[in-house]
Amino acid sequence: MGDISVIIVSWNAQRYLRECLASIRQTGGSTVHEILVVDNASTDGSPEMVEKEFPEVDLIRSSTNLGFAGANNVGIRKATGSLLALINSDVILHPGCLQQLAAVLKNDPRVGLAGPKVCGADGNLQRTCRRLPTALNLLNRVLPLENILPNWPWFSGLRMWYAPQTRCSEVEVLSGCFWLARRQAIDEVGCLDERFFFYAEDVDWSKRFGDGGWKLMYVPEATATHFGGGSTKNAPLRYSIEILRSNLLYWKIHHGKFGLAAFYLVSLGQHGLRLPVRCLACLIGRADQDTRHKLQEHFVCLRWLLTGKTA
Repeated sequence: MGDISVIIVSWNAQRYLRECLASIRQTGGSTVHEILVVDNASTDGSPEMVEKEFPEVDLIRSSTNLGFAGANNVGIRKATGSLLALINSDVILHPGCLQQLAAVLKNDPRVGLAGPKVCGADGNLQRTCRRLPTALNLLNRVLPLENILPNWPWFSGLRMWYAPQTRCSEVEVLSGCFWLARRQAIDEVGCLDERFFFYAEDVDWSKRFGDGGWKLMYVPEATATHFGGGSTKNAPLRYSIEILRSNLLYWKIHHGKFGLAAFYLVSLGQHGLRLPVRCLACLIGRADQDTRHKLQEHFVCLRWLLTGKTA
């Protein structure tokens, strides 16, 4: 029997969840000890599908939407494996993925968190290793140097555009779409912070692992496909507000009042300056669907920043 407990949080993502579980069934083999699905009060038949098609899965139904962090913590507390794979419902594992990640953790006892190379449905690389947010990152976003000089390490922002991400390496942040975590490390740094309802909990957890002396390893030999938006597409504008809310919380926790104020002002400037540009594009008839969505996004985010209202 393997020592990996797989934890999947799902919210109204039935089709993606089916494909995710099928890929685990096909690739996990003896490495997987158990699979836990924590359902965040889905109404699309996801829990019933799991019960019918994947009887080996331990389904945990929540009567309310606990958010990403809260629901994952339910799974973490119930899991019994020494390694915990936290996998988004819209991820498909490729052969050998879990095995490659597990080997890295087993070969180096100071590795607390590992993540695979992730591509989108179009086959393009999704940059899942990042740098921690800093004042310099904020400055690069405001100017915006991260768009002008993406291949320069000092100016490329959070996503490390200058790095090819082709070799196993230690990083500062691993995206929360797919983690393999060591139970011992979780016991030391704690579970995910449930103050983050959705988004930025991965940055916070990565920072806490690093602060605790644990290595975070990017493992490109392990591969997976991440469709993205499997749950968030159900409420895209709410998702935009949650991104803002979570980032503000992160800066407050890790950078204090000054950091919080700096991020607030940057966000206010970004949405405030881009809103009229999108409006103009709509007025002159040069707005595609993405531009119209961005216009709505800037409006709801600006309103939330100024008034705290979501509707």
